[in-house]
Amino acid sequence: MAPRLQETYRNTILPELREQFGFENVMEAPHLEKIVVNMGVGDAIQDQRLLETAMSELATITGQKPAIRKAKKSISNFKVREGANIACMTTLRGARMYEFMDRLLNVALPRVRDFRGVPKNSFDAQGNYTLGVREQTIFPEININNVTHARGMNVTFVIKNARSVEESRELLRKFGMPFRN
Repeated sequence: MAPRLQETYRNTILPELREQFGFENVMEAPHLEKIVVNMGVGDAIQDQRLLETAMSELATITGQKPAIRKAKKSISNFKVREGANIACMTTLRGARMYEFMDRLLNVALPRVRDFRGVPKNSFDAQGNYTLGVREQTIFPEININNVTHARGMNVTFVIKNARSVEESRELLRKFGMPFRN
């Protein structure tokens, strides 16, 4: 069975985008290719267990085992050496991507205190959208009593075939992304 948002995209969002932007073919319309979730763990330089905890929390949130990311270069002010394990990330595609997006938009973001929407200007030149989350505790899968450090994460929505930022924004808005007015 296909996820709810995937069915919504096929049955309602895609025809609306074709009509709104005048796409001749369904393959011209922008679509969500993947979602990349990245969690930086700078404290892992002193204590490797912090990275393991962050990886288990990220695996719980996304339903997929994260990969360890290493520092690309040494930065003496932050006491980071090249090759040190400093982050974990996972790339979601297909059904897991739509399930994660559904939980993020309908369960996690409404749990943020004083939530007024996400910023409209976080698009890059290719039309991808990056959203910063301050704490992992907004996800219901995480037990707040077991959390030792509040960790933020970046969630990047990679959109394919978007010719402009307006097309990308409209696609995410139709998925239910709560943009600020």
